[in-house]
Amino acid sequence: MTQSDAELIERSLSEPEAFVEVFERHGAAVHAYLARRAGAQSAEELLAEVWLQALRGRDGYDPSRDDARPWLYGIARNLLRGHWRTASRRVDATPEPVDDPWDGVDASLDGAASAALLRELLAALPAEQREVLELVAWEELTPQQVGEVLGVPSGTVRWRLHQARARLRTQLDEVHTEHLPQLRGASTWTR
Repeated sequence: MTQSDAELIERSLSEPEAFVEVFERHGAAVHAYLARRAGAQSAEELLAEVWLQALRGRDGYDPSRDDARPWLYGIARNLLRGHWRTASRRVDATPEPVDDPWDGVDASLDGAASAALLRELLAALPAEQREVLELVAWEELTPQQVGEVLGVPSGTVRWRLHQARARLRTQLDEVHTEHLPQLRGASTWTR
């Protein structure tokens, strides 16, 4: 019988080795979350710190939450903020190339121009909308879980997600109208 994350974390208070299973369940997802935001090399270092902080703070884990991913993403998010602050203060700071695990998704789009446009539109979103959209789309978290990560009510998350999607939809419609006038009358563009 598989134990929930909450049960494993509670058990790890007396048997620390039980925490290893939580790491095995969520290590790859937390690493991917960090790598998409800080690059592969930094992600390795940050991941180790996430697990150290989680291990040290496991006695404060809310046992009513069966899934530990939102808790772990919250820890990772706080570490990322510190990482970015430190990196921005370094004079010799050069941006680390980010290894994008979504290249396969990009390949299925209508070529490199579409992928570049989508990245540009995502980057133009307000930070709080972009972060919510990324946590829902990339990390596959529910709005309630995203709220736990960000420390905001799930209603706020739903509103930010709605705003992000509406903004992207409007911007994509504008791009298609502006750059593809020959398709304006095509049935695929009607709603």
